[in-house]
Parts: sequence; structure tokens; C-alpha cells
Amino acid sequence: MQENYAEAPVAEQLQDLILSSEDVDDFLEDLAVFSSDILGGAVEVHCGVTLKRDKRALTVASSSAQAKLLDEVQYGFGDGPCLHAIATERTTVISDVRTDNRWPDYFAAVSEFGFYSMMGVPLILGESGGAALNFYAREPDTFGADAVRIAEGYAAQASRALQLALRLAHRSETADHLKRAMDSRTTIDLAVGIIMGQNRCSQDEAFSILKNASSSRNVKLREVAAGIVSAIGQGPVQTSFED
Repeated sequence: MQENYAEAPVAEQLQDLILSSEDVDDFLEDLAVFSSDILGGAVEVHCGVTLKRDKRALTVASSSAQAKLLDEVQYGFGDGPCLHAIATERTTVISDVRTDNRWPDYFAAVSEFGFYSMMGVPLILGESGGAALNFYAREPDTFGADAVRIAEGYAAQASRALQLALRLAHRSETADHLKRAMDSRTTIDLAVGIIMGQNRCSQDEAFSILKNASSSRNVKLREVAAGIVSAIGQGPVQTSFED
């Protein structure tokens, strides 16, 4: 196994992955491939990225179809190296599924796919939930002491990168929600202004008219407002700021 891990270069490469990714799903796929390369050398290593929230685990990205399959088989049994790594926040190594007796049912199932070495390395996400990198190799005894040291050093950097990516995704989602809310508010304000002009009434009275129309038609307030604005040829409403 080639040891090409160096903290600063890896941190920079992980940052580059975030910057070059269009969204968090794109980043996670790149992270899985990049993670498998960290331990790659003479032996082919497959990697899956597991997130666990509300007692439910799922593979959010994988470097190969095999890694995704092995992850999902593990979830079906409810326990195994990657789930154990998340629960204990400690690296879990399986030298050979044919001789390890910790999860015999799961190991019996995955041995049929020809993968004998596994390693679950926890990623610390704090309040965002648990996560782990799941490494798989066909050859037994693939993940020795050197591999564990490299993987754990890398996981510390990957944890930070994943936290940042999830935080940015959350802020982007929040910004989208805010923009939609402001678009909706602008449409309602325009509709209220139109009603005031047509009925020569106060703002409060105009809003009551709009609200009553929404209730009587069983249509959302912003949809009724959009219909009023559209009816006088205003077209789609735009807020006064840009992204």
C-alpha cells in the first residue's frame, strides 16, 4: 500500500472538491472516490459514505456499485463494521470475514460477493448526526496498522470537509426558502395594493378581502394574490434583490 497521505495537501484537495462541486450530492460522490484512492495502491479499495440520522443509516455516496451493495446488505442486518464505527466513534477493522465472528450472519452474506477485508472509519459530525467511511477489499488482511493510521488521519480532514459541505448546503437551502418567502410576500403586497386601488379601501381592509377570497376558494393566499397580479398584466413577480 502506498502512503501518500499528507495532511495539508489532502485538506487542500478536499477544499477543492467542495469548491468544484455543484451541490452536496456531487461532493459526496467525489469524496467517496477520493477516499478510496487514499488507501489505494497494489490492492483495489472500494469506499462507501454512510450517514446515520434518527436511527436510520443510508449510503449517500459510493466509489462503486459494489461498495453501495455491501453497505446496504449491512443495513439489512442492522449492525456491522461501519454501523459499529459510527456508534462507538472508533475505527472497526475486519481482517477476514471468514474468520471474524463478531457479525457472523452479515459476514456469511458478504463473503458470497468475494470481499473479505473491511474497515469502518467514523467521521465526526457533531449535532449533524453520525457518519463513516466504509472501506472494502477483496484480499484478506488489507487494512493493517499503517492503513488504519492513514485512514484515521484522513478522516479527521474529511470530517471537517463534510461538515462544511453540509453547512453550506443547509445555508443554500435556507436562502432558497427565504427568497421564495420574499417572492410570496412581494406578490401579496402587490395584490393588496391593487385591491386598495380598485376598492378605495385601507390596507387592512384590502388584506381582509384577499384573505377572505383565499378562505372561500380554499386556495393559498399567495396563489390568490398571484392571480390578481397576473390579471392586470404584471407577469411573474420579482423581488428587488439578486442572489
